Amino acid sequence: MTRTLPGSAERLPVIGMGTWLTFDIGYGAFDLARRRQVLQAFYAAGGRAIDSSPMYGRAEQVVGELIAQLGSASATFSATKIWTPGREAGVRQLKESLRLWGLPRLDLVQIHNMVDWEAHLVTLREWKAAGRIRYTGITTSHGRRLDAMEAALKREHFDTMQVTYSLADRSAERRLLPLAADRGIGVVVNRPFDGGALVDRLNGYPMPSWAGSIACRTWAQVCLKWIVSHPTVTCAIPATTNPDHMRENMEALRSPLPDAELRRTIGDYVSRH
Repeated sequence: MTRTLPGSAERLPVIGMGTWLTFDIGYGAFDLARRRQVLQAFYAAGGRAIDSSPMYGRAEQVVGELIAQLGSASATFSATKIWTPGREAGVRQLKESLRLWGLPRLDLVQIHNMVDWEAHLVTLREWKAAGRIRYTGITTSHGRRLDAMEAALKREHFDTMQVTYSLADRSAERRLLPLAADRGIGVVVNRPFDGGALVDRLNGYPMPSWAGSIACRTWAQVCLKWIVSHPTVTCAIPATTNPDHMRENMEALRSPLPDAELRRTIGDYVSRH
């Protein structure tokens, strides 16, 4: 399943990949080989969008090295961020991200957690006009700064926003998701498993009968399909260090998705458990 990024012809698989914590590794051969297996599973299942940030330690460098090893640059939708105060510092960070990813341009650059967003938006527009990036975005996470995000999106145009949205945190539903729909903004969802706590909790319960009707064999798949069944969501970006978990996540790319009634049923079940 894919969704079109609003205002473009870009179609993205509804499940992407995050790299927070998971790709910030040292130089050991075992760790690097394990991340290579994760990426191989991701691409093999049809994945494209990989999200990272300078905030994530060595993640950008590791992703760039593995993309080169796998020869998968053309299959990758690269999404990274600016995370620094000051416009000139942001430009330096962008140049470094380009170097670390090893790509001629970046697909999506997002202003991470709204840090100095007004200054960086000027840079992003200049880079987009010059063809050095393709799309602009802004992010928040953990349900923070939702009012500030709403104000920014009403005031300025961004191609995407990235927010936390899950069965454990539905705060984005109230105003941000409707605003994105109204203004034609793509939605990237972070923390779909609430940092793993949501799936850990649900794994203590048997799979309900309705899970089979949407081809889900695990709670992780239920959580992902519930998120991407929201019509405004473009893609979710779960992160993992385990190739088997990546394959499990990527099964959520396959139809069917829950309809509105089943979404309510899933939400009610999780709220009671």
